[in-house]
Amino acid sequence: MPDAILCPLSVRERWCVAVRRALTPGPRRTGAPDAFAPAVAGVALSMPMTPMRAPWPALAPAFERWPTAIARAGDGQSGGGSGSGATPGRNGEHPTDAPGGGGGDDHPHDDRGGRTGGDGDGNDGDGERKRPGKKPLIILGAVVFVLLIGGLVWWFATRNQESTDDAYTDGNAIAVAPHVSGYVTRLAVDDNTFVRRGDVLVEIDPRDYRAQVDAAQAQLGLAQAQLDAARVQLDIARVQYPAQYRQARAQIESAEAAYRQALAAQSRQRAVDARATSQQAIDAADAQRATADANVAMAQAQARTASLVPQQIRQAETAVEERRQQVLQARAQLETANLNLSYCEMRAPSDGWVTRRNVQLGSFLQPGTSIFSIVTPRVWVTANFKESQLERMRIGDRVDVSVDAYPDLDLHGHVDSIQLGSGSRFSAFPTENATGNFVKIVQRVPVKIVLDGPLPTRPPLGLGLSAVPTVHLK
Repeated sequence: MPDAILCPLSVRERWCVAVRRALTPGPRRTGAPDAFAPAVAGVALSMPMTPMRAPWPALAPAFERWPTAIARAGDGQSGGGSGSGATPGRNGEHPTDAPGGGGGDDHPHDDRGGRTGGDGDGNDGDGERKRPGKKPLIILGAVVFVLLIGGLVWWFATRNQESTDDAYTDGNAIAVAPHVSGYVTRLAVDDNTFVRRGDVLVEIDPRDYRAQVDAAQAQLGLAQAQLDAARVQLDIARVQYPAQYRQARAQIESAEAAYRQALAAQSRQRAVDARATSQQAIDAADAQRATADANVAMAQAQARTASLVPQQIRQAETAVEERRQQVLQARAQLETANLNLSYCEMRAPSDGWVTRRNVQLGSFLQPGTSIFSIVTPRVWVTANFKESQLERMRIGDRVDVSVDAYPDLDLHGHVDSIQLGSGSRFSAFPTENATGNFVKIVQRVPVKIVLDGPLPTRPPLGLGLSAVPTVHLK
């Protein structure tokens, strides 16, 4: 291999090298006779040589010596050398060769074992530079071809897929809070404990609520007794008030009879000669008539009062209904007391895991204060796709899901629903695009992905884990 550094040459430099090779004596030289060698060499040497620039700064010194190396490699007064000897020069002197051999006089020496003017093996004295082969181009073309094929395969494999890394596992987290206040006398769960529906979680001191139950039972008994008394009064009223009305009618008739008698007596007293009767008898007859008239009026008034028998009966019936409602009220109070007593035992509303526990044994609980949450086993994935990814996405499309926490876990599901609105539209502070400078931002829309088949339990999927869903579009 030539010791000279190879680099691209200009057109003029290539002509100079070709002429010098033609004039160089040796077994490979053919063409013009030796008589024309000096003239052609003079023409070649008279052509200016443009210094070449090195592609890398580290090779600049070698490229500065390149034209001189080319000229000396084709010098007609020197011969190609080998490692065993040197060809005499103009004065018959033998230049000193490098350990590896080299040709020509005054040739610069190379550390690789020869002068820059000849090959180390001495077999070629013309210093011909070996040109680069086609192997790098073939390798480059193969790499480009493989990349192109790989890109096409990837495009065909993913052209019907949409994926996003803005996705998280989601589910139901039930907040458990007491209905009644009191001190905790028993705590049956701990952090991350799995419970079944109906299991006792916490017990509150029930003594106050048992007393309320007893008081409600006593109130119910009293209301029931009052109801029974009202019913008896209704039965009496249904007999008494009609009888009183009939009695009033009889009194009217009696008063009218007495009135007629008094009127007749008065008439007789006035019809008799004044000498046959006294004024006292006439006054007594007038008084009896007036009394009888008054008795008739009083009997009629009593009859009108006694005639309100239906209203009086309805009044008794209303009293019975009032007592009945009091009984119902007392019964509701008893049920409330029993319910509050049952609230002293807090039970699990669903299967799940206890999380975020903030209650201890002996703590005083207030109604409505959350003491822990229960995460149900049902889990789905909420994926926030870009609005440009929803063009072909439909409900029911198959989805492959990978979870960052468990890389070896393969989950499959389907698109359950697509929210009718972007996430920013339902945020606490929606964007106001009508004010200020508008900058278009790609919106993201939440998509609910329901997982198919049984969910893993060892380990179970928690809420809020990062996931990467891949939707296979139809």
